[in-house]
Amino acid sequence: MEFKGAMGGLYRVTEWISRIAFSNILWAICSVPFLFMGVMKMIMWGSGAGGPNEQITLNWAMGILAPFTVFPATAALFTVVRKWVMGNSDVSTFRTFFQGYKENYFKSMLGGVIYTVLFVVMYVDVTVYMTQMANFRIVGILMLVLMIILFVSMFNFFSIVVHYQMTFKEVVTNSVLLTIARPIRVFSTLIGAAVLVYIGLKYPVLYALCIPTLIAFFAFFNFYATYNKLQLQVEKKKQQELEAQEAQEAAEREAAELLEADGDDYDEDDDDDDDEYDTDKDKKRI
Repeated sequence: MEFKGAMGGLYRVTEWISRIAFSNILWAICSVPFLFMGVMKMIMWGSGAGGPNEQITLNWAMGILAPFTVFPATAALFTVVRKWVMGNSDVSTFRTFFQGYKENYFKSMLGGVIYTVLFVVMYVDVTVYMTQMANFRIVGILMLVLMIILFVSMFNFFSIVVHYQMTFKEVVTNSVLLTIARPIRVFSTLIGAAVLVYIGLKYPVLYALCIPTLIAFFAFFNFYATYNKLQLQVEKKKQQELEAQEAQEAAEREAAELLEADGDDYDEDDDDDDDEYDTDKDKKRI
């Protein structure tokens, strides 16, 4: 039964809230090992319990767990929000989530390994150059910029994984290239994500209900807008090339017709000359 008026609006709002919350819960369940280590780290950091060795151990544990838990779960979450952004809001959240989890697990896991290793290397470089090697601080700043670009490219990585049928190498390459080619759109996603994270820090319960899903939704929305714009540019370029080809073919046909017409005129002139020549021969016989 379809509700109308205020009741219909309230029904749609509650329906969307339930969709977002349910997809968020599925993402959290699939990311439980990583999230557990992250919560432990925050508790130890906030309370002052544990020493540097415990913090380093937790960092290693989170780095090892991330590619096998968070990355596949995030790819599955992007699979769900992709359907929503493209207008298929009535799909089964549960079925769509785990279908995306299964189909994109290997690519997202492999991407998680690469991204995690790069983040660890860049984080160590930034820490060393910024704190222990003052003369090379510019290198640390450069590595920090590269780390931000790498982080932003993850939004495109997940979007491309769930939207295209590409090899892993093509996914990584295109995610980085799209980040560099469309920096304004991508960094607007980063700013939006930062705002949502800030709101989540004020109200931590929102992390369990909606923050990761909203970030994924906003990220894929920006990606899809960029994708549509690029598609229009490609189609426009193809149309221009087709029109140019048709114009060239028309010009070639016109030139061929002109040559054929000139050839017919030339044949008629030859026939007239032949007639005059035959007449002269007849006169000479007389």
